[in-house]
Amino acid sequence: MVVPLQGPAGLFGPSCEAIGELAAHDINNAGGILGREAVIHVVDGGDHPEVIAAEVNRLVSAGAIDAVSGWHISSVRHALAPVVAGRIPYSYTSLYEGGETRSGIYCCGETPRQQIAPALKWLRDNVGARRWIVVGDDYVWPHGSLGAVRAYARELDLRIVGESFVDLGRGNMNRVVDSVAASDCDGVLMLLVGQDAVDFNRAFARRGLDERILRFSPLMEENMLLASGPRATRNLFVAAAYFRSLVDADALDLVGRYVALHGATAPPLNNAAESCYEGIQTLAHLIHRAGTTSPDALDIAFDGVAYDGPRGTVEFRNRVARQRIHLAVANGLDFEVVATL
Repeated sequence: MVVPLQGPAGLFGPSCEAIGELAAHDINNAGGILGREAVIHVVDGGDHPEVIAAEVNRLVSAGAIDAVSGWHISSVRHALAPVVAGRIPYSYTSLYEGGETRSGIYCCGETPRQQIAPALKWLRDNVGARRWIVVGDDYVWPHGSLGAVRAYARELDLRIVGESFVDLGRGNMNRVVDSVAASDCDGVLMLLVGQDAVDFNRAFARRGLDERILRFSPLMEENMLLASGPRATRNLFVAAAYFRSLVDADALDLVGRYVALHGATAPPLNNAAESCYEGIQTLAHLIHRAGTTSPDALDIAFDGVAYDGPRGTVEFRNRVARQRIHLAVANGLDFEVVATL
């Protein structure tokens, strides 16, 4: 499992580690994978991409791992892809910019077409948000998503009135907030990761902009909400396939098993961590279907794989995970789901 233990996304790394333990526990209770015990080895996905790739290459070459999964940014995915290609399967769990078709890579996260486009339509129809400024970290996922958002803006009769990008983990959020305040936007589309989003939320609220401008993020989980604080998350909307506050049976069952394994003081269960559970489940179902861990055989078996889990039914078609996406609004220290998109 490649998950961030440092950097802007490091604040939800412990939750990802904890859910990985639960995923292995659940798989082993069901008989393992092809009769073998599932064991988790954690690699720090918050390090430099080339350092992460070198460590994964060492583990693969030593025969120490049979598969790679976990939440990490797209820059890390691009570094890992050539290292694992044709050698072991790779389940990428994060939301991403879409378009990943390389052999042996199985993406179970949300794409902009599933996540951002319907949320912008809902916010247009229900809140009247038509003029948007985009703020994001300067790397693959935000830029790739913005390209898609420009197309959605034309489809939905929206206007992109500004763009502001910052270095990942080193952004001057006061400068970004200045650009928001100077625009005539109704909403801010946040393509910021982890602590960067937290810092933006705090700076945004200090300026009092939350009184008149809404925010929408496809990447805001429960740790980031807690770190931002309830005073900094008014009029903050989030779209994701999972929220801890979902009340259907499968989602509640995950919370119950997570607390039973780790106790009530475990790192907060959140949508980034839950994606790690999905990634391991995706690998398990795919390997069981193919009867092998060979990437070539898994590629053949991939299309049509489906299973039920905390997100409901997840089905893979044309290398994309089809799944329910929910829109929630921040409500103090939790999320209140307002629509299924």
